[in-house]
Amino acid sequence: MLRILLPLFFLLLPLAEIACFILVGRRIGLMPTLSLVVLSGVAGIVLMRIQGFGVLTRLKRSGQDGGAPGKELLDAAMIMIAGILLLIPGFISDVVGLALFLPPVRTLLWNRLMRNIVVVDIGGMRPGQGQPQTGPQRTIDLDENDYRRDDRS
Repeated sequence: MLRILLPLFFLLLPLAEIACFILVGRRIGLMPTLSLVVLSGVAGIVLMRIQGFGVLTRLKRSGQDGGAPGKELLDAAMIMIAGILLLIPGFISDVVGLALFLPPVRTLLWNRLMRNIVVVDIGGMRPGQGQPQTGPQRTIDLDENDYRRDDRS
């Protein structure tokens, strides 16, 4: 099913964008339409820069705290996708891109994604600690008679 829908989507999206250009151009004129396209590209660059630095700060803080930075990584990916969508000329991609810049939309997508994914934190080294958080240390002390070496292999 996905093999049919994905190419169909990539074929219909440019057609829908062109139809949207024609409708908006008829309504407000050629120059305002082109201005909106250029303005959306500039807005994409500015918003990606502003929100990208915020996400990088949260990602760094999450790493310093020793937590799993899953939400921050997804936020960074969605901000990058949103910026790319705003750079692509078209009003439909601009609406989707602007929606991805909104934190409530990203939180909604994170919650929907987390229903289907299990995140396992295996512990590991925490900043400022010498030993990994894997459980109690166990030492097994063996005498010479408790083991033997097999050199035949």
